[in-house]
Amino acid sequence: MGGVGPESWALERLQGLGVDCRHVARCEVATGHAIINVDHAGENAIVLFAGANRGFGFAGVAAALESAAPGDWLVMQNETAHQAEAARLAQEKGLHVAYSAAPFEVEAVRAVLPNVSLLLLNAVESAQLCKALGVALEALPVPQVLVTHGANGAVLHDLAARRETKAPAFRVQAVDSTGAGDTFAGYFIAALAERQSTQAAMRLASAAAALKVTRVGTADAIPARGEVEAFLTEQVG
Repeated sequence: MGGVGPESWALERLQGLGVDCRHVARCEVATGHAIINVDHAGENAIVLFAGANRGFGFAGVAAALESAAPGDWLVMQNETAHQAEAARLAQEKGLHVAYSAAPFEVEAVRAVLPNVSLLLLNAVESAQLCKALGVALEALPVPQVLVTHGANGAVLHDLAARRETKAPAFRVQAVDSTGAGDTFAGYFIAALAERQSTQAAMRLASAAAALKVTRVGTADAIPARGEVEAFLTEQVG
């Protein structure tokens, strides 16, 4: 995170949402941010400025992982520094490592794959990665791959167990797809950390993503857990 005054709002916002920010690094560079363009169909194109996301040292990452215990989760995506090193350290400590390959860059994914437990991709990224590595999805060197397909739902490919778990998308009127994949990933991993079944975790994540796309925006448009559970209750009814 940027180390100068005006950008402290981001830290305050996270703290206000109950996020433990003890290990957030402060750098003498602007906080990383994105310019998001959304079309009339709710699809988006994003321009990124890395800033402080790439400006911190690995020592802080190692310090943050010191208190992590086997079975905990490390969740990462491709906008930060030291991804491969962090994944390696987490695996050595017995953590589950979830990696969202967005924004997609094949070399970044290739570097981190040996220490990833769960790889999260959308359908386009999945095709790009398989083409770049010259393998079918079933041959990717990772235990599990979750592929989101937008309005067509999501599929968890458990490559280690050789089985698939599918979750259909809930039918909603989409206005902004920005952050839908992140919403799905966050809810899915949180549910797994709660030891919910794979099917239950995917249903919860699908509901959260469905609610997200009905709203314009990103962080403020991500639904709270209570909203998601109420939505699921309505679907059952």
